[in-house]
Amino acid sequence: MSTATFELAAASGDVLNVLAAFVGGLIIAGGLVWAVLLGVKLGDEESPRPRPEEQPQLPTTGAVREMREMREAEEVPVAADETERLMPYQLRHSGTRRGEDQQRQRWLPGSSGSFGSGGLGHT
Repeated sequence: MSTATFELAAASGDVLNVLAAFVGGLIIAGGLVWAVLLGVKLGDEESPRPRPEEQPQLPTTGAVREMREMREAEEVPVAADETERLMPYQLRHSGTRRGEDQQRQRWLPGSSGSFGSGGLGHT
């Protein structure tokens, strides 16, 4: 075989590689265009967005504010007999109740330390 034959085979392989890459790129681009068109079609089928007058409005009294209260633990009732077990209907609805003292407990300097701070902790 002469060198011309090898050059021709090498050139034809390069052309095929470029052609395969171009066709692959066209397939990927076509798939992306199809996906975008499908998304637009599905978006058109959705219900329309609400108009401004259909949007939620604030109450006439204004914005609702957060309500804070101090809670205390509710004691779990004890069964009369050790063999008796409590049923769900014998328990109260909530595990806490509104505390009598509604004053928020404040942090006192020197009375506690955070984890890993090297402080003495609660003294």
